[in-house]
Amino acid sequence: MSRPIRKRVMLILLSVLVAAALVYSFLPTALPVRTAVIQAAPLQVIIEEEGETRVLDNYVISSPVTAFIRRIPWEAGDAVEQGQALVQVEPPRALLLDARTQQEARARVQAAASTLQRTREELPAAEAAARLAARELARTETLFRDDIATRQMLDAARTTAEQANAALAAAHALTATARAELAAARAALQGGSEGSAGQPVAEVLRAPVTGRVLAVHRRSEGLVNPGEPLLEIGDPGRLEVWTDVLSQDAVRIMPGVRVLFDQWGGEEPLEGVVKRVAPFGFTKVSALGVEEQRVTVVADLLSPFERWAHLGAGYRVLSRFVVWEDDAVRQAPAGALFRTQEGWAAFTVEENRAVRKTVTPGRRAGLVVQVRDGLEEGDVVIVHPDGSLKAGMRVRAQPD
Repeated sequence: MSRPIRKRVMLILLSVLVAAALVYSFLPTALPVRTAVIQAAPLQVIIEEEGETRVLDNYVISSPVTAFIRRIPWEAGDAVEQGQALVQVEPPRALLLDARTQQEARARVQAAASTLQRTREELPAAEAAARLAARELARTETLFRDDIATRQMLDAARTTAEQANAALAAAHALTATARAELAAARAALQGGSEGSAGQPVAEVLRAPVTGRVLAVHRRSEGLVNPGEPLLEIGDPGRLEVWTDVLSQDAVRIMPGVRVLFDQWGGEEPLEGVVKRVAPFGFTKVSALGVEEQRVTVVADLLSPFERWAHLGAGYRVLSRFVVWEDDAVRQAPAGALFRTQEGWAAFTVEENRAVRKTVTPGRRAGLVVQVRDGLEEGDVVIVHPDGSLKAGMRVRAQPD
């Protein structure tokens, strides 16, 4: 090849390389994006609020009449047995009852006797309800073992049996309380009668249930007014959780909804179930000074007592109400979806280019959302797409 020809070929090649470099320099660069893969996984829709533990049944010990009490030796946390003497009460010292006061005292005795009679008459109904609930639970357990009854039916039967037993225990406690109030009323009448003022007869207020002293409201001896709280007794082994939720969340919480109690001090969450939702709301001011409408939700603890034996009344927990859940839900990051005039859409990555697809979202749970239609498992979507991203643009996935 002659020298002029080689020179011409070299110029042509150089021109082609320069032209290719110019074309490449003007080509749009791939836009770096963050991506995620559509997959099927368990999904829970949860409502979270702070709750507080409370004793299921607490009893306030008080004198039904004006009386003189001895010093109360009990401390919060002390164990008491049903029927154990708690407070010694006497008629007011150096105080004789006149005819009118004696008549009022007799009326209180009659009222206390009527209350005791009523509580005794209510006991058979509570016992019958407890027996019926126990039989229904046994029948449901048999049906559940035969795969006839569902887990929900078994849980409902257990809850009904527990509630019936609690009602029976409360009926017994009310009877014991009424008996103690009758004794105190009789003591007040006898102690204020003529001939007994110089020798006051001491009576006792007894524990209506077996449990522990939750609070001591009055310690020193002296006169007390009718109904003045002296002691508070309950069983800290029977707790329930009260949670105030937003009213718009309360409409999605029904009795029987599963609850997880977290941040209570233990390593694993505790299981619970919603017992009741208050039918009315109230206004509560948040920490930011915003007025909110709240509704109280009461839930029972289902986890074994051994797991939360050190949990007491008035303790803080994080209540997580599971209002919906599924084991296999096609889901995408919530940041991958964006609104359009037609509804919702998302960008997928196909052959290193952005493809816009219309999406039908479902339930939302935190940072993920259920995908009903528009995306399939294995699709790669762009998370938090840039405003300049358009369909057909070249993209490059950024490493996390």
